[in-house]
Amino acid sequence: MLRKLWVAALLALICCTTASAADRPLTVFAAASLRESLDNGVHAWEAAGHSKVVVSYAASSALARQIEQGAPADVFISADAEWMDYLQDRKLIEPASRFVLVRNTLVLIAPTNSILQHLDPTKKNVLAALADGRLAVAETSSVPAGKYARQTLEALGLWNDVSAHLAQGENVRAALEFVARGDTPLGIVYLTDARAEPRVKVLATFADKTHEAIAYPAARTTSSSDPKVAAAFLEFLRGKQAAAIFRNAGFIDGR
Repeated sequence: MLRKLWVAALLALICCTTASAADRPLTVFAAASLRESLDNGVHAWEAAGHSKVVVSYAASSALARQIEQGAPADVFISADAEWMDYLQDRKLIEPASRFVLVRNTLVLIAPTNSILQHLDPTKKNVLAALADGRLAVAETSSVPAGKYARQTLEALGLWNDVSAHLAQGENVRAALEFVARGDTPLGIVYLTDARAEPRVKVLATFADKTHEAIAYPAARTTSSSDPKVAAAFLEFLRGKQAAAIFRNAGFIDGR
């Protein structure tokens, strides 16, 4: 009798463990600028009958460090190659699964109620538009959007003049919010961020030659709890349905 009870208990435990593993959502760590488009992609994935996906959005730098510290992520999507390289060097992502998902554009924005409609981003024009205000950017030493912004400001000969007058956010969406609330007269964000926020308008688009190519690499982590599902999700993101969602948000196809 005791043996039968022990076997029954063991079988019940195995069944519960299997069910728990099957019900576990896929966890994706993604750059903050992907929020709306990736959320729509996840909805399409789940609507097709696939497993549930939970996405954590933040600066790529913060997410990479969390993965390094053992955070349970199945997929990582960065806003630059550097932070993906950071994890790859530490053998925390699967190199064979890595690919460029999408690309983006850098723009100068202002609140929608600004008197400015367009602005040629010369030193004279930008300083005049800022006046005594600050320029909103993502943190410039580690966050991809902030690093791209600094490269552009340096290329335009503006960095020395504005570096002491920046409003730096923890990620690009924080910088976007500074401008949307009217806390700053200008900001530098991705085009996709500006399109997602009705309280801002684009004054200028920065030439690609002023900064490194804005590419979003995606990859499966080596610690994924379900590598097959993670691989299938990444393959879905590379498909036509997801590509259309990203294009609609203003992203450029990564291929």
